[in-house]
Amino acid sequence: MIRIQVEKELWGATGKLKLRSELEIESGTFVAISGESGSGKTTLLRILAGLEKAKGVIEVDGTRWMDESTFLPPQKRKIGFVFQDYALFENMSVLENLLFVAKDRPLAEKLLALTSLRDLADRMPGTLSGGQKQRVALCRALMRRPAILLMDEPLSALDPEMRRHLQQEILQLHREFGTTTLMVSHDPSEIYRLADRVLRMHQGRIVDDGTPVETLLQTAGSQKFSFRGELLDLVRRDVIHVAIVAIGQQIVEVVIDRAEARRLKIGERVTVSAKAFAPALDSTPIREEISG
Repeated sequence: MIRIQVEKELWGATGKLKLRSELEIESGTFVAISGESGSGKTTLLRILAGLEKAKGVIEVDGTRWMDESTFLPPQKRKIGFVFQDYALFENMSVLENLLFVAKDRPLAEKLLALTSLRDLADRMPGTLSGGQKQRVALCRALMRRPAILLMDEPLSALDPEMRRHLQQEILQLHREFGTTTLMVSHDPSEIYRLADRVLRMHQGRIVDDGTPVETLLQTAGSQKFSFRGELLDLVRRDVIHVAIVAIGQQIVEVVIDRAEARRLKIGERVTVSAKAFAPALDSTPIREEISG
């Protein structure tokens, strides 16, 4: 069991704010953390890892990692951290990167086998692709046999196909090693595939806490689906008006009437929803929008 009760002042996207988080996480859980930039997601991970100090208490399996009189340094916390930029040692081979963390060759070879990197063990990081580097970073984080694995948008720089492939490897390693995993992500599909629990942060606070279904599905009434996106353009084609909306990595066209075309403004966030087979567009949020 992980118990976190922390406070820290920081600068967010809209200025100074106070990070206040109080939660308990069952061991072995995969937790995704989402929210707009500057909401405190990465800071929360860094506090848990001991890379930043804060007021409050962190307790892991009955052991105090932080309180008023205790501050366990990062190297004494059972933490594995996977950064977005890989942070590999460029002058060491793949295998040497792993053995630098712990002189446990059997574990290193097992991790390389699980992530299909065995044939690349002697390669230098500079010769690897982005996906291969991220695999090495993940293996290196697990070399400490961490109780907690922290990942800060580890796949955001990769293409969609590689992301999906590595998501499966992350889930396999999470289950294989029985770690408690906390991952910052903005990708709803990634969160849905991986997480048991989702925390949504806004202005330093956890404003939503539930399963992926509870936190990601935004439908109301008789709506069959509902997605948030950005209105890119309004185009008139003969007698109809078309709204062009960016939803995630896709662009869709929605036919709207003249009144809607006059009311909507290019650049605003809109909801694309459908009741049966009649799509509708609305710029009024279903609820306060958290994820950017």
